[in-house]
Amino acid sequence: MQRALKALSIVLSYPTGELREEAADVKAALTAEQALDSGSLNRLSGLLDRLACDDLYDSQESYVLLFDRTRSLSLHLFEHVHGESRDRGQALVDLQSVYATGGYEVAAKELPDYLPLFLEFLSTRPSDEAREHLVQISHILAALRMRLTARGSDYAAAIGAIESLAGHTASPQAVTDAMIAPDDDPNDLQALDRAWEETAVTFGPGATATNGAPMRPPAGQGDHS
Repeated sequence: MQRALKALSIVLSYPTGELREEAADVKAALTAEQALDSGSLNRLSGLLDRLACDDLYDSQESYVLLFDRTRSLSLHLFEHVHGESRDRGQALVDLQSVYATGGYEVAAKELPDYLPLFLEFLSTRPSDEAREHLVQISHILAALRMRLTARGSDYAAAIGAIESLAGHTASPQAVTDAMIAPDDDPNDLQALDRAWEETAVTFGPGATATNGAPMRPPAGQGDHS
């Protein structure tokens, strides 16, 4: 499972020439580990094949259009449950503490709730613990997969593969709550400007505590890099 989590972290990151060259190796590693069911693996193989064959700049442009310019498809997990509220600030602090407790140092210039970063962290954890964390974000994953599927994006396969590793189906109400924000059109620049005009997040002790934020460390377990 750890190898699959690491591979999915790479697949969901901004496309690079290195990923383009090593897509076949990533597919081989996933096949060898046998953590994914055949359906998930077949769908994910299609995404890897495209990333290996498409022009790199086209892949990068597609990625930015989906995940950077479309707020409803953000790979920052707390965006879907807290938006830019003060609760998100405290949730980010809490997640950073989870990483630190596990001896995991965040070197990338990304917020702690960035999904590829979170998956990389989980790839360092025992399978049962990693799965428990994934269950906690299953409603967000389901919402992302449904929206990506509606757009005809093969990145839905990567999100579906994470759901498969979690082995849990989120409740319909939880998924609906995670999709409460409108599914914005990345080509409507005026709407995007309005969507991003939010109050700045407050970080640190002054931030309001979060109620039931996902991705708490499992009870009685520390985290380890």
